[in-house]
Amino acid sequence: MADDPSIQDRITSLIDEEHRLRSSLQAGEITVEEEHARLRSVEVELDQCWDLLRQRRAKREFGENPDDAEVRSERTVEGYTG
Repeated sequence: MADDPSIQDRITSLIDEEHRLRSSLQAGEITVEEEHARLRSVEVELDQCWDLLRQRRAKREFGENPDDAEVRSERTVEGYTG
């Protein structure tokens, strides 16, 4: 299981990729369809990383083992309503 710093590093990497995709689209290096497809994937993984980080922090706060936190499915993290 990943630790908090490695999850945070992955989040940073994904945000950087998101920015690169937007720049590549503006520069005409990729199509709108390519940008949207990859951006969707990046956004889902970002949501999963943030969710995992929140789970780990909550477990730690309540005296549980943060390593018991698990990456949740796209359906779960994208289905949150608030």
